[in-house]
Amino acid sequence: MEVPEAAGKTRFSDLNLDQRVLDAITDIGFEYCTPIQAETLPYTLACEDLIGQAQTGTGKTAAFLITAIQSLLETPIPKADRFASEPRVLALAPTRELALQIAKDAEQLCGYTGHNVVTVVGGMNYDKQRDQLQNEIVDILVATPGRLIDFLGSQDVFLDQLDILILDEADRMLDMGFIPDVKRIIRKCTPKEERQTLLFSATFNQDVLNLASMWTRNAEFVEIEPQQKTAERVKQTVYLVGEDEKLPVLVNYLQRPEVEKAIVFANRRDQCRDLEEDLRNQGVKVALMSGEIAQTKRLKTLDQFKRGTIQVLVATDVAGRGIHVDGVSHVFNYNLPENAEDYVHRIGRTGRAGQHGVSISFASEDDAFSLPAIESYISQKLKTAVPEEDLSAPLEKPPITRNRGRRRPQGSGGRNPRQRRS
Repeated sequence: MEVPEAAGKTRFSDLNLDQRVLDAITDIGFEYCTPIQAETLPYTLACEDLIGQAQTGTGKTAAFLITAIQSLLETPIPKADRFASEPRVLALAPTRELALQIAKDAEQLCGYTGHNVVTVVGGMNYDKQRDQLQNEIVDILVATPGRLIDFLGSQDVFLDQLDILILDEADRMLDMGFIPDVKRIIRKCTPKEERQTLLFSATFNQDVLNLASMWTRNAEFVEIEPQQKTAERVKQTVYLVGEDEKLPVLVNYLQRPEVEKAIVFANRRDQCRDLEEDLRNQGVKVALMSGEIAQTKRLKTLDQFKRGTIQVLVATDVAGRGIHVDGVSHVFNYNLPENAEDYVHRIGRTGRAGQHGVSISFASEDDAFSLPAIESYISQKLKTAVPEEDLSAPLEKPPITRNRGRRRPQGSGGRNPRQRRS
């Protein structure tokens, strides 16, 4: 969880929070609320439904978790009156990484309260998660939609005793096609008149706002409009390169001493796979983060990246959305994203927790068409440049040759030539 700067004059100690919550907040290093926290907490702590919009890395997670934990403390239910499988708080997130990060933050904030946080996500031990649901009193359940629906279908979890429903990154859930699943889940929840509903996201399009109006009751809307949609502490440069120049420029840049931890984004899984192979072939300490990687391996990779044994992660946008690692010095856009919002989320992986960061994007003849839409969305002109001479130095090893998409030589493979029709 990031430690915010003294972004405003509101201290957490001004909010009449339970001392156990304040002690946990102090341990983490928080003192002042970020703008989204200062604006939303007075509403959410008063049990109001809320839709909160603020850019990535501004403290939205802490805002809804502090609300949830304070509510649990103010309305305790004796354990003798509780049943397993019935959480009081549900936090839905679109990706496994984000759900695990929320759960980690929740456990930190519950450090003095004793509340039980349980996480159910795909790609991890199903039986262990089911055992927790069946046998433990669950206070806060953090889940991804698909795995939660599995447990609802098998009646291993029940949502009719919920006090608070939280939807994080609602826009991403819509983009990823989770809305039908979310609707099914909400139908299983306590009626909206009997629960508090909180939606937080970096962006809210009209589709999500329409759904939010159905799921909430007289919700307050709080939007923290950044001066710029991209982080002020991130130096952004676009290199104008040919497609075959991207790999040498990237490899040579990664060798610069100022590149401590880097995330490289590509648009598709196959591009990420190839790029990870290419970098590994050049001696870069690299790992792949995408939805096709087993969750246990992704967690191990993320831990190695945090510890510095891996210098570079190659990621898709979906996997990258859940990477919250301090100390990422550089973000590279190997391909410019087709969606301008994804550009903002990508470069938001660096320049976090008050640090400065660098974003380097490659614009070739194939993807430069995305540049005007990105500049329009972030309301600023990006600096374009030709790579410095040292970045164009030849690679130490020949690049991997791939022969995808070639036409099959006539007469090879397939039907025996003697079987061909005349």
